[in-house]
Amino acid sequence: MAVDRAETAKRFLAKEIEKLSEQELQVVERFIHRGLIARNVAHEFEEQLTAGQRVADRVAEIIGSWRFIIIQSMLLAVWVALNITAYIYRWDPYPFILLNLALSFQAAYSAPIIMMSQNRQSEKDHLQAKNDYEVNLKAELEIAHLHEKFDHLHVELLERLSALEKHSRSSRAS
Repeated sequence: MAVDRAETAKRFLAKEIEKLSEQELQVVERFIHRGLIARNVAHEFEEQLTAGQRVADRVAEIIGSWRFIIIQSMLLAVWVALNITAYIYRWDPYPFILLNLALSFQAAYSAPIIMMSQNRQSEKDHLQAKNDYEVNLKAELEIAHLHEKFDHLHVELLERLSALEKHSRSSRAS
């Protein structure tokens, strides 16, 4: 008698089968029919991004880098130094109102772009967690199935050994 995958799933989830979500039922169905669960969520997610979303992610990547911070700090230092030391033409004298305006514009536009990128990353992480859960559930079912196969083989082996022992006793008695 072979160990059936559907029976394994039913036994493993005996009291819980009614409580399973649609996602979990799909995993059980894939387990029974030996379907794949694992997939590259990051690749799937990247394929669905619009051009604007890709630009937002790239901008967030650049603004969130040390290179950007260092370059911006150097530009700010040069701006301030030129406006303090320039004797003839100071395009933005102290308190650097033009510089404050430029930095305010930068903050006003970069903050929402970074938030959009973070929200997308959160969605991607959620999809990855969902995929991990599905893979783990299928792995549990596979392990339970293997345990049943080993138990079945163990019982079969004991029956064969018992039959051999009886045969051995009967041949010795004769």
